[in-house]
Amino acid sequence: MQLYKSQDLKIYNTLTGNKEVFKPIHEGNIGMYVCGPTVYSNVHLGNVRTFMSFDVIYRYLKHLEFNVRYVRNITDAGHLTDDGDVDNDRFVKQSRLEKLEPMEIVQKYTVDFHKVLDNFNFLPPTIEPTATGHIIEQIELIEKLIEAGVAYESKGSVYFDVLAYNKKGLNYGELSNRNIDELFANTRDLDGQSEKKNPQDFALWKNASPAHIMRWNSPWGAGFPGWHLECTAMSTKYLGETFDIHGGGMDLKFPHHECEVAQGKACNGVSPVNYWMHTNMLTMNGLRMSKSTGNYILPMELVNGENNFFEKAFHPNIVRFCFLQAHYRSVLDISNDAMIASEKGFNRLADAYKLSKNLETSLTSSLDIKSWKKACYDAMNDDFNTPILIAQLFEAVRFINLVNDKKETLTREDIAILNETLYTFINDVLGLNLENTSTSVSSDNNKLEGVVNMLIEMRDEARANKNWGLSDEIRDKLLALGIQLKDGKDGTGFSIN
Repeated sequence: MQLYKSQDLKIYNTLTGNKEVFKPIHEGNIGMYVCGPTVYSNVHLGNVRTFMSFDVIYRYLKHLEFNVRYVRNITDAGHLTDDGDVDNDRFVKQSRLEKLEPMEIVQKYTVDFHKVLDNFNFLPPTIEPTATGHIIEQIELIEKLIEAGVAYESKGSVYFDVLAYNKKGLNYGELSNRNIDELFANTRDLDGQSEKKNPQDFALWKNASPAHIMRWNSPWGAGFPGWHLECTAMSTKYLGETFDIHGGGMDLKFPHHECEVAQGKACNGVSPVNYWMHTNMLTMNGLRMSKSTGNYILPMELVNGENNFFEKAFHPNIVRFCFLQAHYRSVLDISNDAMIASEKGFNRLADAYKLSKNLETSLTSSLDIKSWKKACYDAMNDDFNTPILIAQLFEAVRFINLVNDKKETLTREDIAILNETLYTFINDVLGLNLENTSTSVSSDNNKLEGVVNMLIEMRDEARANKNWGLSDEIRDKLLALGIQLKDGKDGTGFSIN
C-alpha cells in the first residue's frame, strides 16, 4: 500500500482555491472534523449527500492505512434562526410546536439522524461530541478571546470584534474571499445590533431572557453559546490547535467556517485547519429542494417510495451509487430518470462482480489489470474523484464480459487482483454493500411489483363490475401488509410502508 500513500493524494483546498498535495501534520495520522447536523428536525437529503462525501473520504483514508480521528459534532444548542432573534431559537421553537422539552427534540432527531445514516451504510465517526456537552470549553474559549482583545461583553452577551481582529493584521473573510468593507455595507439590521460595536461582530455568548429554556451559567450571566463557537471548542479539544481537514457543506463556508478561522487564529495564534473542504448543493428535478415550494423529499421517503416525485422505492445502495456519480464539489441533481439509470448501473456492476469470481483462468493475460488498478487509485487520489473511479469500475465490467465471452484472457493472478480491487473500491471505499446487492433486491422488488400490479388489475376489474366488496377487500388486505394503493387520474399506484 505504500505506493498510494499521501504523496500521491491531492485535495482541493477552499482556503487557497487550489488542489494541493496532502501533507498530514503527523505522519500516518489524520485529524478530520466535519460539521454535523443541527438536531431540531429530520436530517434532509442534502445533509445526507454531504455526510456521504466525507464518509467516502474517511473510508479511503482508512484504506490508505492512515489512523484517522474523525470528529463529527451534534449541534444541540446555540443555533439561532437567520434573523438572529434569540426568542426564535430553533430548538425552543420546535419544542413549542411539538409540545416537547428541547432535549426531547434533540434526542428524537439525533436518533433519526443515526437511523438514516445507518440505512445508507455510513461508518460512525470516531468521536461525536455535542455542543451541550462542551459548555465549559466554550466559556474558557470566550475568556481567551476577551483576553486577546478580540471579544467584548455587552448586556450579558459576548461578541467577537471583527474590526479588532483585522487591526491585528489578520483577515476576516479570507476563507470565503469576502472584503470586510463590503460585508459591513451589506449588513442588515438584525436583532442584537444595538449591543454590538460593529455590524459584522458575531455572538460568542447570548444573554438568555428569563423565558428562554436552554440556558447555562457563565461569567456574563445566564445564557447559551453562539453557534460558531462550538465547533472551534470541540475541534481543538479533540484534534489540537491545528488539524488536517475540516469539512462541511458549501453553505457553511460563510459565516460559520469563516468565524471558525477567526476564532482559531485569534485564540491560538495559528491557522486552525490545513485543508478546508466543502461539498456542493443537491437539487431535485433541476430545482433547489425547499419545503416552502414543495420540491422536497426526506431520505427515507426516497427509500420507501412514499413520495410523489419517484415512480418506485429505491434501495439505499442505489441512492448511494447515484450520489457518488457526481464529484463532491459539483452540483448533483436527482430525478426519477437519474435514479432508474443508477439502479440499472449498480445492478450491472454487482452482476459483473459476481461473474468475476467464476472466470476461467489462462496462462497469459491480454488485458492490463495492474494499469487498471492504478487508474482506480489515481481517480481517488485526484481530490476523491468518485465519478472517475466509477468509470474505471465499469471498465472492469467490460473486461469481465470480454473474458467471460472468451474474447480476452486473464491469468489466475490477474483475476485475483481484479476481484480484490473491485471489492475494495465498491464495498470498502464507496460503501456500496455487496453483501446486500441490488440484483437480489431488484429481483425481489420486481416480483413484488408484478404481484401488486396483478392485484390492482383484479381490483380495477371488480370496480368496473361494481363489485365494491372485492375491491375494498383487495385494498384493505394490501394495506394490512404495508402496501398502500393510491388512486389517481392516471390510474392506481402504490407505496410500500
